Amino acid sequence: MKKNLLYILLLSFCNVSAQQHYIAPTDSLVIKKLSQWQDWKFGLLMHWGTYSQWGVVESWSICPEDEGWTQRDSTHGKTYNEYKKNYEALQTTFNPQNFDPAKWAAAAKDAGMKYVVFTTKHHDGFCMFDTKETDYKITSPKTPFSTNPKNNIAKEVFDAFRKQGIATGAYFSKPDWHTQNYWWPYFPPKDRNVNYDPKKYPLRWNAFKDFTYNQIKELMSEYGKMDILWLDGGWVRPKNTIDTAVEWQRTITYEQDVDMAKIAAIARRYQPGLLVVDRSVGNEYENYVTPEQQLPSTLLPYPWETCMTMAGSWSYVPHDKYKSTNELVHTLVKIVGTGGNLLLNVGPDANGEWDTAAYTRLKEIGEWMKINGEAIYNTRPASIPIYDHSYYTISKNKSAAYILTLLKEQDHYFTNGALFQVEDLYGGKFNHIQILGTNIKLPVKKYRATNGLPMLEISFPNDNGIRNLKHAVVFKLIK
Repeated sequence: MKKNLLYILLLSFCNVSAQQHYIAPTDSLVIKKLSQWQDWKFGLLMHWGTYSQWGVVESWSICPEDEGWTQRDSTHGKTYNEYKKNYEALQTTFNPQNFDPAKWAAAAKDAGMKYVVFTTKHHDGFCMFDTKETDYKITSPKTPFSTNPKNNIAKEVFDAFRKQGIATGAYFSKPDWHTQNYWWPYFPPKDRNVNYDPKKYPLRWNAFKDFTYNQIKELMSEYGKMDILWLDGGWVRPKNTIDTAVEWQRTITYEQDVDMAKIAAIARRYQPGLLVVDRSVGNEYENYVTPEQQLPSTLLPYPWETCMTMAGSWSYVPHDKYKSTNELVHTLVKIVGTGGNLLLNVGPDANGEWDTAAYTRLKEIGEWMKINGEAIYNTRPASIPIYDHSYYTISKNKSAAYILTLLKEQDHYFTNGALFQVEDLYGGKFNHIQILGTNIKLPVKKYRATNGLPMLEISFPNDNGIRNLKHAVVFKLIK
């Protein structure tokens, strides 16, 4: 993850490719899990590592690819090599004494989140789990937090969220800019890619493949039940897996095949039905597609999830600006109304704390979800998703349908005698409307607009008593 316009544009091209190349799973257990995942709708993503001590973008400041967005601060090193050395030395000072994953899990549950994806390792290679493959990890004696009883951070996070009934996913970076078998010190790194030709040095590349395979095996076999393996770093792939016309292809320097068939097989040996998300690659190991910081305007023909920051950055940045609760609820409604899930990111700080704004936003989202969640969970979108700031969902058993209408920040109720008109997408099957959060049931007037569209007219009686409707109002259509 990073803040870079070019990258986002490239990723959007890549998601187009994913649409063209999406391959639906055939494993019955994976198909079942994917359907469950589509019911969950709302999850938590966390980017956390040693970089939180400097409050800089995760990993990318050590990548020599683009000076415009790396946030490289000369106070941390006057040259690239000095900066990278000091960055990697953050391992020796990382000591998040306030780390309390139970507090995070409780906040996520209260907000209505159903799954979590945690960064076990980002591109910089620092492992937030007790891997046996490297000493660049949270449990190393070099890391002060290693003496803490909760030193195996990923395990503590997964255990805490499972206790709250929240499904778990492991974010794992395929590229690793710390291991000498990806960025070989013999050559200087030029960009995000492996800095040698794997075909010329197959023994070194095979050592990297084994390293990657063994770390994923550890995560899948030693950290309890896992629902999702969320693989980032889509440039690590066989070059022939994407149409050469796609812009992303130009950023892939060498063939970087890590043998996803072998990785998926070992992962599912320990975790039957596991969703594997080899994001942005567009093959049978990308069980759902993950547009980044984007809101599709129409229904997409494959399972998808928008990953998005609650604040401005993926990782912790001091004084970051958090999106309002109104904007976040609107984002959730728009995504669910167009068939996707929202994976919302929070970045803990160096002490293992969330910003108070994150807790506030989740609490307020949870208040809305407790009233309106039935229009979110276990639903599917209507065939025409958007009409005049309204989004349509229908329960899986088709017993109820919902119209979710966005309200502005200052709107909290509908005035007496107001009329509300929406398109009837359900062919007149429903005869009454209930406003969720109230006991009020309203009759439905059906008519056709001048353009021939079937319409529903909702009339609000005088003294309707409807107050305190925030962010989005949900009309439940009842047969």
